[in-house]
Amino acid sequence: MVLWRFAVHTGTGQWLDTVALTGNQIGQDRIDGPVNKILNAMSVVSLLAATAVIGFIALIRGRKALAVAATLLIAGANVSTQLLKYVLDRPALGIDPERDAAGNSLPSGHATIAASVALALVLVLPPKVRPLGAFLGVAYAAIAGVATLSAGWHRPSDAVAAFLVVGVWAALAGLLLLVFQREQAQVSAEDAHRVAAALLGLGGLAAVVASGLALSWLLDQQQVPVDELSRRPLFIGYAGSAAGIAGTMAVVAALVLLPMHRLVPRYKG
Repeated sequence: MVLWRFAVHTGTGQWLDTVALTGNQIGQDRIDGPVNKILNAMSVVSLLAATAVIGFIALIRGRKALAVAATLLIAGANVSTQLLKYVLDRPALGIDPERDAAGNSLPSGHATIAASVALALVLVLPPKVRPLGAFLGVAYAAIAGVATLSAGWHRPSDAVAAFLVVGVWAALAGLLLLVFQREQAQVSAEDAHRVAAALLGLGGLAAVVASGLALSWLLDQQQVPVDELSRRPLFIGYAGSAAGIAGTMAVVAALVLLPMHRLVPRYKG
């Protein structure tokens, strides 16, 4: 809610988003093809297929509650994103008149798909391969989030909001697992992934701080119309926003991975 208020309902937030979205034009010709391939691969069909695979992994491990929780995470996050996109308003402040007519675009549906699949996969994977799944999932979701910015489909705040929505549903899925697996749970410290969570968390925080510093540097030029900015501030806005998108996903994944040995414990016996 705080992110929405700042990014959508303040002139400063809209200006920063517009700078980043305009800065995506730098070098866009080189990455346009791969970016479109990444985004076009995300659809309702691919989401259903990924959900089915994730549920199957949980079921072959004999974890029915885990299959339900992973499905709830994916379905809840994606439905919530579409509802929020429809319900939330975006006032036209005259900062980005070309896109004002399109209305609200927060949160990003593509970023939600990528992040929800990534975190659901982390939930259902066995402990030995869970850290690898977390790093690969973060990379996939971060690339997808930045790709929406690079393609001009979404503002950076849209992707960040999507990751936060997925984080909330991951917490709800974890709560469900704690309730339904309590009697069978046998928590083992051997299944904890503190080092991997620390690497993701600290790396993500560093990226978010770098993003904050880059965007705060831009504030000195806020009085300049976006279409009159030079190449340097546009690039800083784009690169800083990309770092913030990737960093947010890493922090969310770290918070999910840290208690995972308690959320998905071994069964007694």
